[in-house]
Amino acid sequence: MLSEPCALIGILDDGLSGLSARAQARLAAADLLIGAQRTLDLIAAGPQKKQAMDGQLGRVPEWIRTALEAGRSVAVLATGDPLCHGIAGFLIGRLGADAIEVLPAVSTLQLAFARLKKTWQTAKIVSVHSRDAGEWNVGATPDHGLYGLVRAAAEHPLIGVFTSPENSPERIARALIAAGHGDDFRLSVAACLGLPDERVFADLPLAEAASQRFPDPNIVVLERIAPPDTRATFGFDDADFVQRTPEKGLITKQEARALSLAKLCLRPDSRVWDIGAGSGSVGLEAARLARHGHVWAIEKNAGDAANARENARRLRASNYTLVEGKAPDTLDAWPDPDAVFIGGSGGELAGLIHLVLARLAPGGRLVMNFVTLENLATATTALSAAGAVWDVVQLQASRSQPILDMHRLAAHNPVWIVSAYKDIS
Repeated sequence: MLSEPCALIGILDDGLSGLSARAQARLAAADLLIGAQRTLDLIAAGPQKKQAMDGQLGRVPEWIRTALEAGRSVAVLATGDPLCHGIAGFLIGRLGADAIEVLPAVSTLQLAFARLKKTWQTAKIVSVHSRDAGEWNVGATPDHGLYGLVRAAAEHPLIGVFTSPENSPERIARALIAAGHGDDFRLSVAACLGLPDERVFADLPLAEAASQRFPDPNIVVLERIAPPDTRATFGFDDADFVQRTPEKGLITKQEARALSLAKLCLRPDSRVWDIGAGSGSVGLEAARLARHGHVWAIEKNAGDAANARENARRLRASNYTLVEGKAPDTLDAWPDPDAVFIGGSGGELAGLIHLVLARLAPGGRLVMNFVTLENLATATTALSAAGAVWDVVQLQASRSQPILDMHRLAAHNPVWIVSAYKDIS
C-alpha cells in the first residue's frame, strides 16, 4: 500500500491563478512534478524535479510508484478535468484508486460552453485528441480518428469536442460535410481559453468553418440546426433503394430482408459482414440496427457496388464500408464478425461457409439466402460437415397487385433463409 496518494491536478492555461487553495498546496509540497511540457511550463521554476511525459505516457505509472515508494511526494498536472477524457482513468487503472487524489479544474469543454452561453447538460462529449488519421473519407472504418465524432453526429443534436492540432475544427467541418451533414450543424470554436488572446467563433456554417484556420488550442461545439433523421430504423421499401437497371428486382426483397435481419440477432454494437452486397439493402439496414457497430460489405459487380455506395450516401451510413471485389478477397483484413450475411457467393459458397464459421465471434450468426436447390444443398452439406447448428426457413411471399378495379396476389419466388451458428457448448 502506497503511503501517500499522488495528486492529480487539473490546470488551465491561466496557470496557478486558476487553482484551488488545496491544489496549490499539494503542488507546492510535491517533490516530483509530472506533466506534458506545455503544462509544466505554466508553473514557475521551483525546488521540485520536473519530468515531462510527452511521448512517454506508458511510463508515468512506474515513475509515480517508484517515487511514492521512496517516500517522495508526487503531483501530476493535467489539462482541465482529468476525469473527462483525461489521464485519470489510465492512472487509476494502473495504480488503483487509493493511489490517486484527483483535484480537477473546470473542464475546458465546460468553459467553452460558458463562453458560448449554451447549456451543456445534454451534450454528447467526444474526443478526437488522438493520432492523426488524415482526412475523413467515405467508408472509413472504426480505427479512423474522427470515426466516433462522425457517428455521434448521426445521433446527437449537441456535441462537445476535444480537438487536437491535427484533428482541427476545419478538418471536423470537412468530415461532417463528407458524411452528408453539411447543412445539419453549426460549428463553434473556443480558442486559447484563459489566455489574453482568447477568441470565440460562434455558430459558423460548416462550409465556412471548413476553409478557415483556427488558433490552437481549441474546443469545438456542434449544434444541430436541421431536423434529425426520423426514418424508420429498418423496414425500408424495396423502391427506397437504388437498384441495377434495366434488371430491376435484383435485391433482397423486403420480406426476406426483414426475416434475414431478425435471424442475424444483431446488437447495437455488432460487427457485421455483408458478402455479395448487391444494392446494399441488407447491409445498410444492418448498419442502422447496429448503430454503434460497423458493417463491412463486399460486392463484385461494379454497377451494384456503385448503387450500394449511392444508397449508403442517401442513408448517411457512416458506419458502412464497401469494398468492390470478390470474396474471400480482403476478408482476412476485416475484424472477426458477430454476424455475417451471404447474399451472393460467386461460386465460392462452401469455402466461404468454412471461412466464416472459423472467424465468427462466440455466439455469432451466419445467415444466407438462396433461390436454387443446388446452393441450398451445398450450404447445408457444408454446415453439417463443419459441425454447425443450422435451420432453414422457406419464405413464400405474395404481394397485392391491382387488376381492373380489384386486386390479386402476385407470388414472388420462394427464398430459403438458412441461419447457422457454431456449437460452443
